[in-house]
Amino acid sequence: MDSMIVYLVPLCGVIGLLYTAWRFSWVSSQPAGDANMQKLSGYIADGAIAFLKAEWKILAYFAIPTAILLAWLGSSSPNSSWIISIAFIIGAVFSAVAGYIGMKIATKANVRTAQAARTSLAKALQVSFTGGSVMGMGVAGLAVLGLSLLFIVFYNYFAKGEALTSENMRIAIEVLAGFSLGAESIALFARVGGGIYTKAADVGADLVGKVEAGIPEDDVRNPATIADNVGDNVGDVAGMGADLFGSYVATILATMVLGQEINVTDNYGGFSPVLLPMLIAGVGLLASLVSTFFVRIKSETSSVQAALNIGNWASIIITFVASYFLVKHILPETLSLRGHEFTSNGVFMSIVVGLIVGALMSIITEYYTAMGKRPVLSIIEKSGTGHATNIIGGLAVGMESTVLPILTLAAGIIMSYYFAGLYGVSIAAAGMMATTAMQLAIDAFGPIADNAGGIAEMSQLPPEVRERTDNLDAVGNTTAATGKGFAIASAALTSLALFAAFVGIAGIKAIDIYKAPVLAGLFVGGMIPFIFSALCISAVGKAAMEMVNEVRRQFREIPGIMEYKTEPEYEKCVAISTEASIKQMILPGAIALVTPVLIGFGFRGVFADTSSAEILGGLLAGVTVSGVLMGIFQSNAGGAWDNAKKSFEKGVVIGGETYYKKSEPHKASVTGDTVGDPFKDTSGPSMNILIKLMSIVSLVIAPYIAVTSSETASAEEATIVEAPLPTSINKVLSTGANLNFLEGGIEDQVIKFIEDPSAEAGKDNWFNFKALNFASGSNVIDSTSMNEVKNIAEILKAFPNVNIKVGGYTDNTGDDAANLKLSSERAAAVKAALVGLGIADARLEAEGYGEQHPAASNDTEEGRSQNRRIAVSVRKK
Repeated sequence: MDSMIVYLVPLCGVIGLLYTAWRFSWVSSQPAGDANMQKLSGYIADGAIAFLKAEWKILAYFAIPTAILLAWLGSSSPNSSWIISIAFIIGAVFSAVAGYIGMKIATKANVRTAQAARTSLAKALQVSFTGGSVMGMGVAGLAVLGLSLLFIVFYNYFAKGEALTSENMRIAIEVLAGFSLGAESIALFARVGGGIYTKAADVGADLVGKVEAGIPEDDVRNPATIADNVGDNVGDVAGMGADLFGSYVATILATMVLGQEINVTDNYGGFSPVLLPMLIAGVGLLASLVSTFFVRIKSETSSVQAALNIGNWASIIITFVASYFLVKHILPETLSLRGHEFTSNGVFMSIVVGLIVGALMSIITEYYTAMGKRPVLSIIEKSGTGHATNIIGGLAVGMESTVLPILTLAAGIIMSYYFAGLYGVSIAAAGMMATTAMQLAIDAFGPIADNAGGIAEMSQLPPEVRERTDNLDAVGNTTAATGKGFAIASAALTSLALFAAFVGIAGIKAIDIYKAPVLAGLFVGGMIPFIFSALCISAVGKAAMEMVNEVRRQFREIPGIMEYKTEPEYEKCVAISTEASIKQMILPGAIALVTPVLIGFGFRGVFADTSSAEILGGLLAGVTVSGVLMGIFQSNAGGAWDNAKKSFEKGVVIGGETYYKKSEPHKASVTGDTVGDPFKDTSGPSMNILIKLMSIVSLVIAPYIAVTSSETASAEEATIVEAPLPTSINKVLSTGANLNFLEGGIEDQVIKFIEDPSAEAGKDNWFNFKALNFASGSNVIDSTSMNEVKNIAEILKAFPNVNIKVGGYTDNTGDDAANLKLSSERAAAVKAALVGLGIADARLEAEGYGEQHPAASNDTEEGRSQNRRIAVSVRKK
């Protein structure tokens, strides 16, 4: 790979980070309001920093032992490297930095948005959205820069000058997976911990402040108000930043893992399938950067939602157009992955499918969570008859909201697979995530606006200021919900791509639910999102109880709070949320990380006809399906409950009568919102990280639990001609290479033929590999069976005048055309492996013969096994 185009990817990342620095400086230069506003903002910033420091300390205790374990595993396996631990640490640090960038800008932009709202709605939107764009571009810039630079470094370290499909290149990408593992691990803890923090404070502020004391949650007299506003930053901003950083990286990596299996001839040394997802990410970042300048309004009556939609659609359209030219320029006309042939046009259409699915998911989520729409109005109506009916209505809306997203995802999966196979599914996810910077900018604007409203309320600014911040906050609630829908959709496609990569590396043929252990794994996997959610919601409940008791105590024991004579003890509420979130985030995170390891290694060799890799595959399938449904249900139900409550601020009509805040229906809506808080901000958005993290952990351990030929039930899964002979031979070649092989093996036969002066090169000599294995039905070589191929490469280096031809053969079962195609792809894969090991392409030929030239009778399974083979012929001596 000598092309300079790969260096354009980190350049895009640098541009994104330069934009981040520029806009950060602009936000910082805006007026921060009076001394009281700055004091309140300082409380929020200090609380957020204190939480992050406490969280990072705990995460360091997790990250360091994990890195040591990865280094030990990597150094003990020929299919990995200890350097995977370095990639893991870098991914973890980058993920933490992504969250920190978001938190830092949010705590600067909140008070400046409140001050800007004193001027106009347009100015307030400009400040809050610019703050969001700092986070969006910072996260995307870090992801693109980090992943692409590590790819360049690992390529030059492990596989410089080798083919994409070479064994060393596979190791390089396997090590690169450590970067994604580190990012997703930190993201899960940040999301869960931040979610517990923010919702514990929110519930306390709502139940005691609003319902019992009859004051707004953002009233300066509410002891939990500072903790509540801190929570907006550590949960909805820092947590979301780490979350989408991990999603972004995992999506690109999944496509690269599958792309590494594709053998093509192009202008980039055959590397176009792995370059494309990185380049799409870079183009999407630039498209998002340009589109931020379209988010503007002109007057107090302008639609904030419409302005954000214009920016979002602009980024999608620019990415759509740029992707077409990128695909046509980068990829060859035809490609093939695991027997599925597709075209560059098919790849582009898969990207389009991903963009459409992402847009539809946002539209559907907006419908189910936005004010004035049927779902939210139905919850408002049910609030008129009490708290219980409000809860029933919200649950029904959440469940109903899974239908259209799942049908959209299903159609997207089928269409993208139709256009470009499994590579199409993964590139569709990459296309969807290409505009992550814009999606995150829109998403982060919401918590900034929410904080701005809180500061305006606590500072007792004029009513028109709070009206403007409420306008922004209401739109922010919807954008937060649509962002979560977008994230879960991308997670579903990404997990499917990671699952396909896991299947290939683990060497399993299919997830056969007729096997009892696999079916058991499927059920256990389906259960995990439920116990994960239960732990998250329970943690919020426990912390909220402490918060409620503390707020009640302060109202009861500290005189003068309600009369504005005494300042509440804000720091005690902040301490409760911090301590509870740090303690309670550990167990849910451990479930995601440990379960795949326990299944993969714990059940290895337990069942005679079922490998642990197959059981783990069943587990992943269950987690993915159940997790996607739970994520959509919880996020949408919570978002709908929230906006049903907010609708009372301007008045709602129930049964011909108008109700406002502090009315009985409003109190019912507050209860619904309280129930929905951990749904939409803790357990719901954590689902997308859960399913991706478990898939990535499985991918990382796949080489260690891979199915060998002795574990494979069907002989079709391995190309083995005959049992190896027991006598071992050591031979030192002229190059100094010391080979060890079996007497009568392919190496022995080839060397004897080359050294025999009477043996004539030509098409009549063929020598069969004895133990060369492929994943079932594909051209992916089992990395544990490469020894013979490596020995043949050493022999060719020792005899530089020798040229060979690689032939692929199958039995006569199945479709003739499919057999011929598979045999051709397997022969080409062996040739590519030899090229990757340093043999010049000009010395090699490859051809598939399908069922032609059988070596034995196809009437018996033993004979058919012998006919499924790879052989070499010496064509020049």
